[in-house]
Amino acid sequence: MNFNKHLDIAGQHAFLSASKYHWVNYDIDRLADAYSKYLAIKKGTELHEFAARCITLGVKLERSQRSLNHYVNDAIGYKMIPEQTLYYSGNAFGTADAISFRDKFLRIHDLKTGMSPTSFKQLEVYAALFCLEYDEKPSDIDIELRIYQTYEVLVHVPFVEDIQQIMDKIVEFDQYLEKLKSE
Repeated sequence: MNFNKHLDIAGQHAFLSASKYHWVNYDIDRLADAYSKYLAIKKGTELHEFAARCITLGVKLERSQRSLNHYVNDAIGYKMIPEQTLYYSGNAFGTADAISFRDKFLRIHDLKTGMSPTSFKQLEVYAALFCLEYDEKPSDIDIELRIYQTYEVLVHVPFVEDIQQIMDKIVEFDQYLEKLKSE
């Protein structure tokens, strides 16, 4: 049999895909809710790509209270790098929305496009990954973390002990996972 190629959709995933088969148990209301969330995630991805492109090109957006505009303009003003992967191991890595490190000052910004409650824990993990990858002690640097969401900027200066504790856990858990893989 010669199967159809479907080259125009290679690498894409359908909303009603076989790999995410749970939709077969939905009713129409649940389907509508799931599709609404799917569209919000898709829009968030597109906004992140747009923001990263603006930052890379140095194109500031109109001054506004909108989180996106504020995020892009701040990242450009602080000369940040967008979408930077921070890597400790194959078990522990992540991509910071925007990051800079100059004069022993680590700055990490995160753009949140949804309405879900936020936590600085994700950004603290990024800070820990940065310290592990670049061999920086959290006690030797200053760290500022920012979340941009729903017309506000939340700023957090983490405790050195919190970042060190996350670093220790990353190392411990990575070693344990590697041990499990070798068994």
